[in-house]
Amino acid sequence: MSTGMGSGLWKDWRLHVLVLITVLVTEAIGTYSFTIGPGVVLLLPMLYALIIGLILYFTPIVKEKQSKNAEPIIVLGVALLLAKIGVIIGPSLPQLIEAGPALLLQELGNLGTILLALPVAVWLGLKRESIGMTHSVAREPNVGLIMDKYGISSAEGQGVMAVYIFGTVFGAVFMGLISGFLATVTPLHPLSFAMASGIGSGSMMAAASGSLIEAFPDLENQIVAFAGASNLLSLSTGLYISIFIGLPLTEKLYGVMTRKQKG
Repeated sequence: MSTGMGSGLWKDWRLHVLVLITVLVTEAIGTYSFTIGPGVVLLLPMLYALIIGLILYFTPIVKEKQSKNAEPIIVLGVALLLAKIGVIIGPSLPQLIEAGPALLLQELGNLGTILLALPVAVWLGLKRESIGMTHSVAREPNVGLIMDKYGISSAEGQGVMAVYIFGTVFGAVFMGLISGFLATVTPLHPLSFAMASGIGSGSMMAAASGSLIEAFPDLENQIVAFAGASNLLSLSTGLYISIFIGLPLTEKLYGVMTRKQKG
Protein backbone atom coordinates (compact mmCIF):
# COMPACT_ATOMS: atom_id res chain seq x y z
CA MET A 1 0.00 0.00 0.00
CA SER A 2 1.42 3.34 -1.01
CA THR A 3 1.80 6.17 1.51
CA GLY A 4 -0.82 8.26 -0.28
CA MET A 5 -3.33 5.44 -0.29
CA GLY A 6 -2.67 4.64 3.37
CA SER A 7 -3.07 8.27 4.35
CA GLY A 8 -6.31 8.53 2.39
CA LEU A 9 -7.64 5.42 4.08
CA TRP A 10 -7.11 6.74 7.61
CA LYS A 11 -8.49 10.17 6.68
CA ASP A 12 -11.68 8.71 5.20
CA TRP A 13 -13.90 10.04 7.98
CA ARG A 14 -17.10 9.00 6.22
CA LEU A 15 -16.01 5.36 6.38
CA HIS A 16 -14.94 5.53 10.03
CA VAL A 17 -18.15 7.28 11.11
CA LEU A 18 -20.30 4.71 9.27
CA VAL A 19 -18.39 1.85 10.88
CA LEU A 20 -18.70 3.42 14.34
CA ILE A 21 -22.44 4.00 13.94
CA THR A 22 -22.91 0.45 12.66
CA VAL A 23 -21.02 -0.99 15.63
CA LEU A 24 -22.99 1.10 18.14
CA VAL A 25 -26.32 0.11 16.56
CA THR A 26 -25.52 -3.60 16.37
CA GLU A 27 -24.15 -3.74 19.92
CA ALA A 28 -27.23 -1.88 21.16
CA ILE A 29 -29.45 -4.51 19.53
CA GLY A 30 -27.37 -7.28 21.09
CA THR A 31 -27.88 -11.00 20.66
CA TYR A 32 -31.31 -12.30 19.81
CA SER A 33 -32.26 -15.96 19.84
CA PHE A 34 -35.36 -17.94 18.95
CA THR A 35 -36.16 -21.61 18.90
CA ILE A 36 -37.08 -23.81 15.96
CA GLY A 37 -38.20 -27.13 17.37
CA PRO A 38 -35.48 -28.35 19.73
CA GLY A 39 -32.81 -26.09 18.19
CA VAL A 40 -31.87 -22.47 18.82
CA VAL A 41 -31.05 -19.90 16.12
CA LEU A 42 -28.77 -17.11 17.32
CA LEU A 43 -28.71 -13.68 15.69
CA LEU A 44 -25.42 -11.97 16.59
CA PRO A 45 -24.28 -8.34 16.17
CA MET A 46 -21.92 -9.48 13.40
CA LEU A 47 -24.96 -10.63 11.39
CA TYR A 48 -26.66 -7.24 11.82
CA ALA A 49 -23.43 -5.48 10.81
CA LEU A 50 -23.19 -7.51 7.59
CA ILE A 51 -26.80 -6.74 6.67
CA ILE A 52 -26.47 -3.02 7.51
CA GLY A 53 -23.21 -2.80 5.54
CA LEU A 54 -24.80 -4.52 2.54
CA ILE A 55 -27.77 -2.13 2.62
CA LEU A 56 -25.53 0.92 2.97
CA TYR A 57 -23.44 -0.22 0.00
CA PHE A 58 -26.44 0.27 -2.29
CA THR A 59 -27.18 3.78 -1.02
CA PRO A 60 -25.55 7.10 -1.97
CA ILE A 61 -24.07 7.24 1.57
CA VAL A 62 -21.34 4.77 0.62
CA LYS A 63 -19.28 5.66 -2.43
CA GLU A 64 -16.70 3.63 -4.31
CA LYS A 65 -13.96 5.26 -2.24
CA GLN A 66 -15.38 3.86 1.01
CA SER A 67 -15.84 0.36 -0.38
CA LYS A 68 -12.23 0.25 -1.59
CA ASN A 69 -10.85 1.68 1.64
CA ALA A 70 -12.76 -0.89 3.69
CA GLU A 71 -10.95 -3.84 2.07
CA PRO A 72 -7.55 -3.48 3.81
CA ILE A 73 -9.26 -2.72 7.13
CA ILE A 74 -10.92 -6.15 6.97
CA VAL A 75 -7.44 -7.67 6.71
CA LEU A 76 -6.40 -5.79 9.86
CA GLY A 77 -9.50 -7.02 11.68
CA VAL A 78 -8.83 -10.64 10.73
CA ALA A 79 -5.19 -10.20 11.82
CA LEU A 80 -6.36 -9.20 15.31
CA LEU A 81 -8.67 -12.20 15.37
CA LEU A 82 -5.81 -14.52 14.42
CA ALA A 83 -3.62 -12.99 17.15
CA LYS A 84 -6.32 -13.73 19.74
CA ILE A 85 -6.65 -17.28 18.44
CA GLY A 86 -2.88 -17.76 18.68
CA VAL A 87 -2.89 -16.71 22.34
CA ILE A 88 -5.77 -19.07 23.16
CA ILE A 89 -4.41 -22.06 21.23
CA GLY A 90 -1.29 -22.25 23.44
CA PRO A 91 -3.01 -23.30 26.70
CA SER A 92 -5.34 -25.59 24.71
CA LEU A 93 -2.54 -27.52 22.98
CA PRO A 94 -3.04 -30.73 25.04
CA GLN A 95 -6.69 -30.89 23.94
CA LEU A 96 -5.75 -30.14 20.34
CA ILE A 97 -3.12 -32.89 20.35
CA GLU A 98 -5.64 -35.29 21.86
CA ALA A 99 -8.04 -34.50 19.01
CA GLY A 100 -5.22 -34.66 16.44
CA PRO A 101 -6.66 -37.30 14.03
CA ALA A 102 -10.05 -35.58 13.99
CA LEU A 103 -8.48 -32.20 13.22
CA LEU A 104 -6.32 -33.65 10.47
CA LEU A 105 -9.20 -35.52 8.84
CA GLN A 106 -11.73 -32.68 9.15
CA GLU A 107 -10.54 -31.26 5.83
CA LEU A 108 -12.06 -34.29 4.11
CA GLY A 109 -15.42 -32.91 5.22
CA ASN A 110 -15.08 -30.18 2.60
CA LEU A 111 -15.46 -32.90 -0.01
CA GLY A 112 -19.12 -32.95 1.00
CA THR A 113 -19.66 -30.05 -1.40
CA ILE A 114 -18.94 -32.49 -4.23
CA LEU A 115 -21.23 -35.27 -3.06
CA LEU A 116 -24.11 -32.98 -2.09
CA ALA A 117 -23.94 -30.00 -4.44
CA LEU A 118 -22.64 -31.49 -7.70
CA PRO A 119 -25.70 -33.71 -8.32
CA VAL A 120 -27.96 -30.72 -7.65
CA ALA A 121 -25.97 -28.49 -10.00
CA VAL A 122 -26.11 -31.08 -12.80
CA TRP A 123 -29.83 -31.63 -12.15
CA LEU A 124 -30.41 -27.88 -12.50
CA GLY A 125 -28.81 -27.99 -15.94
CA LEU A 126 -25.44 -26.40 -15.15
CA LYS A 127 -22.60 -27.61 -17.34
CA ARG A 128 -18.88 -27.39 -16.54
CA GLU A 129 -19.56 -24.38 -14.32
CA SER A 130 -20.63 -26.95 -11.74
CA ILE A 131 -17.05 -28.26 -11.50
CA GLY A 132 -15.74 -24.90 -10.36
CA MET A 133 -18.77 -24.33 -8.15
CA THR A 134 -18.75 -27.61 -6.23
CA HIS A 135 -15.20 -28.97 -6.06
CA SER A 136 -14.63 -27.07 -2.78
CA VAL A 137 -15.98 -24.24 -0.62
CA ALA A 138 -14.44 -21.86 -3.20
CA ARG A 139 -12.17 -19.67 -1.11
CA GLU A 140 -9.05 -17.88 -2.37
CA PRO A 141 -6.74 -20.94 -2.81
CA ASN A 142 -9.46 -22.79 -4.72
CA VAL A 143 -10.12 -19.79 -6.97
CA GLY A 144 -6.39 -19.71 -7.76
CA LEU A 145 -6.39 -23.44 -8.53
CA ILE A 146 -9.29 -23.19 -10.99
CA MET A 147 -7.86 -20.07 -12.64
CA ASP A 148 -4.49 -21.79 -13.08
CA LYS A 149 -5.96 -25.00 -14.49
CA TYR A 150 -8.83 -23.71 -16.64
CA GLY A 151 -8.41 -19.93 -16.95
CA ILE A 152 -10.50 -17.03 -15.70
CA SER A 153 -12.77 -16.95 -18.78
CA SER A 154 -13.58 -20.67 -18.68
CA ALA A 155 -16.89 -22.12 -17.54
CA GLU A 156 -15.12 -23.58 -14.51
CA GLY A 157 -13.66 -20.15 -13.72
CA GLN A 158 -17.07 -18.51 -13.91
CA GLY A 159 -18.48 -21.19 -11.62
CA VAL A 160 -15.86 -20.82 -8.89
CA MET A 161 -16.09 -17.02 -8.98
CA ALA A 162 -19.88 -17.16 -8.63
CA VAL A 163 -19.61 -19.26 -5.46
CA TYR A 164 -16.69 -17.17 -4.17
CA ILE A 165 -18.71 -13.95 -4.46
CA PHE A 166 -21.83 -15.56 -2.99
CA GLY A 167 -19.79 -16.95 -0.09
CA THR A 168 -18.15 -13.59 0.54
CA VAL A 169 -21.54 -11.87 0.80
CA PHE A 170 -23.64 -14.55 2.51
CA GLY A 171 -21.15 -17.12 3.85
CA ALA A 172 -20.68 -15.56 7.29
CA VAL A 173 -24.45 -15.07 7.67
CA PHE A 174 -25.12 -18.72 6.80
CA MET A 175 -22.34 -20.10 9.01
CA GLY A 176 -23.41 -17.94 11.94
CA LEU A 177 -27.01 -19.14 11.73
CA ILE A 178 -26.46 -22.81 10.98
CA SER A 179 -23.69 -23.56 13.50
CA GLY A 180 -25.59 -22.49 16.59
CA PHE A 181 -28.77 -24.19 15.39
CA LEU A 182 -27.14 -27.54 14.59
CA ALA A 183 -25.08 -27.51 17.80
CA THR A 184 -28.27 -27.19 19.86
CA VAL A 185 -30.48 -29.53 17.84
CA THR A 186 -28.06 -32.48 17.39
CA PRO A 187 -26.35 -34.68 20.00
CA LEU A 188 -22.89 -33.93 18.56
CA HIS A 189 -20.37 -32.21 20.84
CA PRO A 190 -20.03 -28.42 20.33
CA LEU A 191 -16.29 -28.82 19.68
CA SER A 192 -17.08 -30.92 16.61
CA PHE A 193 -18.92 -27.90 15.20
CA ALA A 194 -15.99 -25.69 16.22
CA MET A 195 -13.73 -27.87 14.09
CA ALA A 196 -16.27 -27.77 11.25
CA SER A 197 -16.33 -23.96 11.32
CA GLY A 198 -12.70 -23.74 10.17
CA ILE A 199 -13.19 -23.96 6.41
CA GLY A 200 -10.46 -21.52 5.39
CA SER A 201 -12.36 -18.25 5.82
CA GLY A 202 -11.67 -15.98 8.79
CA SER A 203 -15.04 -14.22 8.63
CA MET A 204 -17.05 -17.44 8.32
CA MET A 205 -15.09 -19.04 11.15
CA ALA A 206 -15.66 -15.99 13.36
CA ALA A 207 -19.41 -16.02 12.67
CA ALA A 208 -19.76 -19.75 13.31
CA SER A 209 -17.62 -19.82 16.46
CA GLY A 210 -19.39 -16.70 17.73
CA SER A 211 -22.74 -18.50 17.62
CA LEU A 212 -21.23 -21.54 19.32
CA ILE A 213 -19.74 -19.41 22.10
CA GLU A 214 -23.08 -17.71 22.64
CA ALA A 215 -24.77 -21.11 22.97
CA PHE A 216 -22.00 -22.69 25.07
CA PRO A 217 -20.20 -19.86 26.92
CA ASP A 218 -18.44 -22.25 29.30
CA LEU A 219 -16.53 -23.71 26.32
CA GLU A 220 -15.42 -20.36 24.86
CA ASN A 221 -11.65 -20.94 24.96
CA GLN A 222 -11.92 -24.49 23.61
CA ILE A 223 -14.26 -23.40 20.81
CA VAL A 224 -11.94 -20.58 19.72
CA ALA A 225 -8.90 -22.87 19.89
CA PHE A 226 -10.46 -25.70 17.89
CA ALA A 227 -12.01 -23.36 15.32
CA GLY A 228 -8.71 -21.50 14.88
CA ALA A 229 -6.61 -24.65 14.57
CA SER A 230 -9.13 -26.12 12.12
CA ASN A 231 -9.10 -22.96 10.01
CA LEU A 232 -5.31 -22.93 9.94
CA LEU A 233 -5.22 -26.56 8.81
CA SER A 234 -7.82 -25.84 6.13
CA LEU A 235 -5.72 -22.96 4.80
CA SER A 236 -2.54 -25.06 4.77
CA THR A 237 -3.86 -28.44 3.57
CA GLY A 238 -7.12 -27.55 1.83
CA LEU A 239 -5.44 -26.66 -1.46
CA TYR A 240 -3.64 -30.02 -1.61
CA ILE A 241 -6.88 -31.87 -0.85
CA SER A 242 -8.49 -30.00 -3.75
CA ILE A 243 -5.58 -30.68 -6.12
CA PHE A 244 -5.19 -34.40 -5.45
CA ILE A 245 -8.71 -35.44 -4.40
CA GLY A 246 -11.41 -32.78 -4.75
CA LEU A 247 -10.95 -31.59 -8.33
CA PRO A 248 -10.19 -35.02 -9.90
CA LEU A 249 -13.17 -36.51 -8.04
CA THR A 250 -15.45 -33.70 -9.25
CA GLU A 251 -14.27 -34.17 -12.85
CA LYS A 252 -14.87 -37.92 -12.63
CA LEU A 253 -18.33 -37.64 -11.07
CA TYR A 254 -19.33 -34.89 -13.51
CA GLY A 255 -18.33 -37.14 -16.40
CA VAL A 256 -20.36 -40.04 -15.00
CA MET A 257 -23.45 -37.89 -14.34
CA THR A 258 -23.46 -36.14 -17.71
CA ARG A 259 -22.83 -39.43 -19.52
CA LYS A 260 -25.94 -40.85 -17.89
CA GLN A 261 -27.89 -37.73 -18.91
CA LYS A 262 -26.75 -38.07 -22.52
CA GLY A 263 -27.51 -41.76 -22.47
